[in-house]
Amino acid sequence: MGQKACAAARMAMKLDQGIYRDKVYACWLGKNIGGTLGTPYEGRKYVNDLTFYDPVPTKPLPNDDLDLQLIWLKMLEDKGLPPRLPYFAEYWQRYAHAYPWNEYGFCTRNLVRGLRPPVSGWFENYYVDEMGSPIRSELWACLAPANPQRAAALAWLDSAMDHAGGEGMWGEMFWAAVESAAFVIQDPLTLIRIGLAMIPPSCSIARAIREAVWHWQNGSRWAAARDRIVTIYGHVQPCNAIQNHAFTVLGWLYGKDFGDKLCKAVNCGYDTDCTGATLGALLGILDGTAGIPEEWSRPVGKEIVLHKFTGHFDAPADIEELTDRTVALARQYADENGVILGEGNTIPDNILSLLFRNEEALAAAQRDIRAAVAADRDLDISLHYHGEPVLYPGVARFLSVSASRHGKPVPVEVELKGPADWHIKPEGDGFLVLADSVPDRNTLQVRLKTDDTVYAAEFTILGPGEAKGYPSGLNVPICPTCRGTQGMCICSE
Repeated sequence: MGQKACAAARMAMKLDQGIYRDKVYACWLGKNIGGTLGTPYEGRKYVNDLTFYDPVPTKPLPNDDLDLQLIWLKMLEDKGLPPRLPYFAEYWQRYAHAYPWNEYGFCTRNLVRGLRPPVSGWFENYYVDEMGSPIRSELWACLAPANPQRAAALAWLDSAMDHAGGEGMWGEMFWAAVESAAFVIQDPLTLIRIGLAMIPPSCSIARAIREAVWHWQNGSRWAAARDRIVTIYGHVQPCNAIQNHAFTVLGWLYGKDFGDKLCKAVNCGYDTDCTGATLGALLGILDGTAGIPEEWSRPVGKEIVLHKFTGHFDAPADIEELTDRTVALARQYADENGVILGEGNTIPDNILSLLFRNEEALAAAQRDIRAAVAADRDLDISLHYHGEPVLYPGVARFLSVSASRHGKPVPVEVELKGPADWHIKPEGDGFLVLADSVPDRNTLQVRLKTDDTVYAAEFTILGPGEAKGYPSGLNVPICPTCRGTQGMCICSE
C-alpha cells in the first residue's frame, strides 16, 4: 500500500470518544498505581515478594515518570502541536533543571554549556541506556492513538533530550508504539511485535524483550525467566533500560490479572517504580477503568503529587484534569494523526497492516544525533558537527547546516561565523573550521536565507578545556541541602 492509500485508510479510522477518554484516564491512573507500588523498592537487585502495596499508601507517591510528561503537556499547550525539538530544551531548562540524577543531570549540564539536543542527549552522558525516557512514553501514545509509528516518532523527539542514540531512546519508542496500538488491539504478542518493528532489531532492548517472550512461549517458570534475564542482560546500573524492559514484559505476560501483572514486574527488582508505572499505564489503556480493581485504585485516589524537583507551573491537580487536558490536545492533533474521535468505533479491515507501518519511526531513528537544533520562527535550524561538538586547536573540522519546516527540508543559503581569529571557509556543502586557539565555550553564528526571508541561530562548540570527559557511573554535583542539581536546585528558587 502506498503512502497516499495508507493515509486515506487511516483517515477512515474513528475511535469512540467516550471509550478513548476512559482509556486515557485509566492510563494515568495505572501509571500512578504502578509507580506507587514500585517506588519503595527502586534499585534493589534481588527478587521481591509483593502481592499488594507495601506499605499501603493514602495517596500516590511523587514520581518523575509522570512529572516530566506534565512538563511536556505544558509545552504542547503553550507551543502547539506537533512538538519541535528546540521547545523540549526550553521547557527542560525551565522546569526540569533541578533533577540531578543520571541522564537528567547530564542533559542539564550540556544545556547549560550551550549544547542543544540531540547532541545534548549523548555528549559526555554515560546514562543514555537508562530508563529516564522510556518512562515518558504514554503522552505520545495518547496523542497518537492507533498510530504507533507516529507515537514512536514523537517519542524520538522526547528521548533525544537525554538519551540520543542510546537504549533509552529505543525503549521510549517501543513503549509509545505498543501503547498507541493498545487503543485498538489487545493481543500482547502482536503489540510487542508492533513495538519491535519501530526500533533497531539488533538493539539490546529488542533482544532482551525477545528473550522474555521466548521464555513465556516455551513454558519457563517466571523465576527461571527472570534469572535468565539477569544473567544475560543484567547491568551494574539498576536503572539500565535493558533488563528493566524485559522485567516489564515478564510481568505483562506471566501475570494473571491487573494486580498480579504489576507485582510480577515489580518483584523482578531493579528500577521498580518505572517498570510498575509503565505496565500500569499500558494495562489501563488496554482495559480501561473497568480493568483496574477498586482495591488498587482506592489507595492512590485521583490526586497528582509532584516531585519536589519539578518546577512550578499550572500542572494538573488530579487525574481528571490531566485526562481532560490530554484529550483536548489529542483533539487538536487528530487531523494530523489521522484518527478521528467521535461516536462509535470505525476500524479498517487492514488495521494490523496499518499498525505495523513504521516509515515515520525509521525516519526518526535515522536523524542525525551529531547535531544541534535551534528554532527561528517557523524554521528549525540544525548545525551538524559530524562528530563531537568539540574543536581542537590546529585541527580543521567540517561542519554543515541544514534547515527544515514542519519536518520537511528547506533549501537555504548559509553563512557561518565564529570568533574573529578563526578561519571559516566554505567547502562542499558545508564549512571547514580551523582555529589556533580554542577557548572553553565558543559561539558559532548561523545566518540563513530562503524565500527572501533571513533566519538566524547561535550554536556552541566547545574547546578541549570544556570537554575533558566525566567518569562513568558518577552523577553531576548536587546541592548538599536539597540534593538537587548544584547551582540550579530548589534552594535557589
